[in-house]
Amino acid sequence: MKKGFLFLLLCAVLVTANAQKKKKAPLFNGKDLTGWKIHGTEKWYVDKGELVCESGPDKQYGYLSTEKSYKNFDLTLQFKQEANGNSGVFFRSDIEGVKISGWQVEVAPPNHNSGGIYESYGRGWIIKPKPEDEKWLKEGQWNTMRIKVVGDEVTTWLNGHQMVYLKDEKIGKANGFIALQIHDGGGIKVRWKNFKLKEL
Repeated sequence: MKKGFLFLLLCAVLVTANAQKKKKAPLFNGKDLTGWKIHGTEKWYVDKGELVCESGPDKQYGYLSTEKSYKNFDLTLQFKQEANGNSGVFFRSDIEGVKISGWQVEVAPPNHNSGGIYESYGRGWIIKPKPEDEKWLKEGQWNTMRIKVVGDEVTTWLNGHQMVYLKDEKIGKANGFIALQIHDGGGIKVRWKNFKLKEL
């Protein structure tokens, strides 16, 4: 009887520990770029507890990637476009120099497919949101984006509204880091905060 009780107690501890591992955790500590890696010469810095990406002197593509790879996850974050704003969130990605492979959830000015999925150096646009869903982007304000990636399925939401759902065999086979992008051209500035990621 006593052994049985101890076995059940151990099982309960293991289940609780596993559940705690699955809780949403911050990717960004609000203080510095610990856990992230800069690719390119564009500017990435912390200001008032927020992560900022801004065009640098070279006006080229730039990326800030996680040092860790993530396969299946549910990520929420907030962004605010302060200038131009063409950016995005990459998932299951890899990079060489500033040439990135993988998939981007678009973060862009109004009517430029925020929440859609683009494959860099591959098929290009895979899926765009419906034109009527462009209204959910709040220009010049904080927006909440959610990205859920499980197996070969990807779903995105913007401010609580589903933007796209995609089932794709190529994505299902991939693995890699999460990254923020700054587009080339200059004059771009985007603020990010409240990163929470739950591994699935």
